[in-house]
Amino acid sequence: MSFPLTDIPLLPGSPRRLSPQAGTRGGQGPKHGQQYLQTPGARAPGLQGSSSRDPGQPRGGENARSSSVINNYLDANEPVSLEARLSRMHFHDNRRKVDYVLAYHYRKRGMHLAQGFPGHSLAIVSNGETGKEPHAGGPGDIELGPLDALEEERKEQREEFEHNLMEAGLELEKDLENKSQGSIFVRIHAPWQVLAREAEFLKIKVPTKKMYEIKAGGSIAKKFSAALQKLSSPLQPRVPEHSNNKMKNLSYPFSREKMYLYNIQEKDTFFDNATRSRIVHEILKRTACSRANNTMGINSLIANNIYEAAYPLHDGEYNSPEDDMNDRKLLYQEWARYGVFYKFQPIDLIRKYFGEKIGLYFAWLGLYTSFLIPSSVIGVIVFLYGCATIEEDIPSREMCDQQNAFVMCPLCDKSCDYWNLSSACGTARASHLFDNPATVFFSIFMALWATMFLENWKRLQMRLGYFWDLTGIEEEEERAQEHSRPEYETKVREKMLKEGNKSAVQKLETNTMESGHEDDEDKLTWKDRFPGYLMNFASILFMIALTFSIVFGVIVYRITTAAALSLNKATRSNVRVTVTATAVIINLVVILILDEIYGAVAKWLTKIEVPKTEQTFEERLILKAFLLKFVNAYSPIFYVAFFKGRFVGRPGSYVYVFDGYRMEECAPGGCLMELCVQLSIIMLGKQLIQNNIFEIGVPKLKKLFRKLKDETEAGETDSAHSKHPEQWDLDYSLEPYTGLTPEYMEMIIQFGFVTLFVASFPLAPVFALLNNVIEVRLDAKKFVTELRRPDAVRTKDIGIWFDILSGIGKFSVISNAFVIAITSDFIPRLVYQYSYSHNGTLHGFVNHTLSFFNVSQLKEGTQPENSQFDQEVQFCRFKDYREPPWAPNPYEFSKQYWFVLSARLAFVIIFQNLVMFLSVLVDWMIPDIPTDISDQIKKEKSLLVDFFLKEEHEKLKLMDEPALRSPGGGDRSRSRAASSAPSGQSQPGSVMSSGSQHTNV
Repeated sequence: MSFPLTDIPLLPGSPRRLSPQAGTRGGQGPKHGQQYLQTPGARAPGLQGSSSRDPGQPRGGENARSSSVINNYLDANEPVSLEARLSRMHFHDNRRKVDYVLAYHYRKRGMHLAQGFPGHSLAIVSNGETGKEPHAGGPGDIELGPLDALEEERKEQREEFEHNLMEAGLELEKDLENKSQGSIFVRIHAPWQVLAREAEFLKIKVPTKKMYEIKAGGSIAKKFSAALQKLSSPLQPRVPEHSNNKMKNLSYPFSREKMYLYNIQEKDTFFDNATRSRIVHEILKRTACSRANNTMGINSLIANNIYEAAYPLHDGEYNSPEDDMNDRKLLYQEWARYGVFYKFQPIDLIRKYFGEKIGLYFAWLGLYTSFLIPSSVIGVIVFLYGCATIEEDIPSREMCDQQNAFVMCPLCDKSCDYWNLSSACGTARASHLFDNPATVFFSIFMALWATMFLENWKRLQMRLGYFWDLTGIEEEEERAQEHSRPEYETKVREKMLKEGNKSAVQKLETNTMESGHEDDEDKLTWKDRFPGYLMNFASILFMIALTFSIVFGVIVYRITTAAALSLNKATRSNVRVTVTATAVIINLVVILILDEIYGAVAKWLTKIEVPKTEQTFEERLILKAFLLKFVNAYSPIFYVAFFKGRFVGRPGSYVYVFDGYRMEECAPGGCLMELCVQLSIIMLGKQLIQNNIFEIGVPKLKKLFRKLKDETEAGETDSAHSKHPEQWDLDYSLEPYTGLTPEYMEMIIQFGFVTLFVASFPLAPVFALLNNVIEVRLDAKKFVTELRRPDAVRTKDIGIWFDILSGIGKFSVISNAFVIAITSDFIPRLVYQYSYSHNGTLHGFVNHTLSFFNVSQLKEGTQPENSQFDQEVQFCRFKDYREPPWAPNPYEFSKQYWFVLSARLAFVIIFQNLVMFLSVLVDWMIPDIPTDISDQIKKEKSLLVDFFLKEEHEKLKLMDEPALRSPGGGDRSRSRAASSAPSGQSQPGSVMSSGSQHTNV
């Protein structure tokens, strides 16, 4: 039984897509002004072929805008061949590769199929080769229920956008909406003509036929490199890219006029999957849709819920039991598993699969992790030095000596009693582990370490840029790939409409449709953005004030809790430990919550600024998010390091926060130990909770939620499809890729913990190293198994993140200088040892730092109640440099105080300038571009010129042979060959010396 083709009129305003035979079947064409879309009445078992058309050629038929469409009815219940099951990356013809997928969700109010149509799906293939020959017989009609107005409008917008994609030369395949609701996938294939055209427009560098050997320098360097490679062979991942790294292809931007330069064996595989999807994504970004307010690109349509998602496909499954190997499976086996944590990363394969931007991130993360190894070793040595010398530390021994009997003043009013300094022996001994002369050396080392890390990253970045052919990326090329954001276009259009300038709106729409960008006169001025800037300024100030308020709230909690616990004899002995631990945990929880809030606030603030391009949007978002998260993460630490215990006053004249609640003091051993505890708990807690909950737990919960949602909607899906899902179905169930900002931000904050306060916590690099070993594999697993494949983005550096790293490195010098000078006892000990000690040792240092106070001068009502001391206390001691009660100016700052203060400031200046000088010296000694890479770049330019000349001569010979047979033909062929010379090159006769340097290739 067969059905004839039925001509049905298109919906008003829908894209005009005609079959080539539409105007000839039935002996007559359509009426004037009316066009038809052909649909067969039923599925046909046969195949009908039609030759593919060059997208650059004009279209046939009565209307030049029409495009050929072949409608295939594919029976979902029909058994699928083994070949079709294995080909999840292709159209249903099993030949054309799926380069990109658009997904949208549709909903119908009512829909039923006519008889003879059960379980059939429709595939629309534009510019294609495969069709189904319908059976002859009765007609089959598709009866659609009434669509809701918004759904119908979105459908028309999708049809127009897909029509425009076909006009750009892309080939599409999509399924029939044969259910009441569901998801539809539009598969996109880019034929060779489109790939070649766009590769030339985007200036994509591709390998030429010429290969050359990369020389490793001198004989000593060769031997060292060979020995190092042999020793590290067990650590190398088993991927093809690491097998031959001594040879390199000359690369040159793709040009259709110079096809003879490239080694094109198969057109289908000349461009890899990442490049193909990047080309299609560029077309999607600049294709306009007039029905959607002339919005530009797929991002605008997704923002308006016309499409739900757009993504390239992964290269198959990563855990398939079959023997077939793909790049995704190889990355999973050699990189994205915790069992291979000891291996190096396959950076070249990561770049090939995910693109240069993600490749640079993992290269940076790998270098940072490897640089943490020497700093971790030195940090452990410094810690062990503190452990080894703890018994030799004279000040801690004096504090622990009960015979000294230093009676200290009460820590609070009324309920607190006098106490012996020897009771703080444990705190004093623990402080020596981190407050010793070795920490000063370690601070200088870490400042130089940060400089060396950044310099080595610049060198590695240049090396990767050479091997990945990124050295020729110009700003003009990067700007050519930038498109205006949908919000920017909407804002400009609203501005034009508000001003009543309809001609400007029409001009803007015309420019948007044709070139994809606005004129300079249509850009938003600072007056248009002023409300957004004002809101940004006010909101950021409010968020910073909120952070400081929360820090102050935690301070109040510590003060009130300490006073409350001091009233109870059972809890009085553990007041300081209890208050410190609970306050740090509160700080950690608040930091984690505010981190998520500030990330969302920074994104909202950046949106109301209306940046023009995605790159500008990303840079401004990074700056805001970093500022807010920096203040949030480090405010409690800065308080403990530089402010706690500085404004407490003295006995008899304390500073009170509230009535009866004194400002908190540092522990007897100083605030450095508490700073160490605060830093370690926040750093470790942040890393563990973010890794385990936010990066592992939350994605698993989302995946479980999507799975449950899919199971509830599985009533209309066929069992055969659920057993053998296509690759686009599998990828659609994955999490969308949202950018690298969270990954970079996490590592930047960690870099701050490692460098800013390393003087107080030498073990910070160790914990950072342990975290990063897991973090590399965690991020790798997330990218390979849990996220949709990102679009390949071509970039030559890590952007604004390098400037942030450099700023943190410079700021760490200042912060560590102040930690050593103000927070630790390093300077007071030096001053005492070389200015006040009788024998040049630290004997008597503790007594030197304690001042006297006459207890009879305590304010009324603040004296200890029910004192446990047997003898009457006449004087108590407190830590400060003040004159004794019997001095002419009692309780004023003594000469020792001003001496120590000046020594502290002098140390900050000397330390800062010394470390800055050494950093500049290291920067000067390490060149940004490795010498071998610089030589190879020059060599490559020279080889490229020679290769051009050789290929031009070969082309001339081939063109001269037939031309010489006809009189007067030689001159014409030579002129044609000369006109096809590469841009930027001279004529073949004018360049003879192969050794000359050419900087413009």
